Amino acid sequence: MRTWLQRFANGVGGGLFLALFVVFLVQITARFGFNKPLAWTDEAAVILYVWVILWGAAMMVPAREHVVFDLLWNSVGRRGKQAMAVVGHSVIGGLSLWALPATWDYVTFMSREGTPVLGLPFMWVFMPFVLLLVALALRSAWAVWQALRGRGLEAELRV
Repeated sequence: MRTWLQRFANGVGGGLFLALFVVFLVQITARFGFNKPLAWTDEAAVILYVWVILWGAAMMVPAREHVVFDLLWNSVGRRGKQAMAVVGHSVIGGLSLWALPATWDYVTFMSREGTPVLGLPFMWVFMPFVLLLVALALRSAWAVWQALRGRGLEAELRV
């Protein structure tokens, strides 16, 4: 099940990136090939860029691939790593959960406003940030559980 979900998330991310690339090519062709810039391509490229970055961070990039500073992590023993993992992930997950209600309120509030050119409700522009917060909270809860059990400390995301 997990590999199917990961393949699905990667497929969505790849599709978003492909759509961004196609919009970018249309934009370049219209602007420089026909000297007729298209307003919708600028807006679509920005929206797709936001989605690609936030979707990738939330669903595609494993914790071990994120940029970390591990000078302190490498200088402590197993117990220190376990404590750092529990505290660090608790902070990240807690802040994500704390920000979620206000973020959801803002995103749903923005559903009444549309983008200037495409008229897409801003709710759909900002929705991947909600997904990112949910993914951070779930990943952090799982990482705390794993750290409490003493697992995954060698390949752990160092916070």
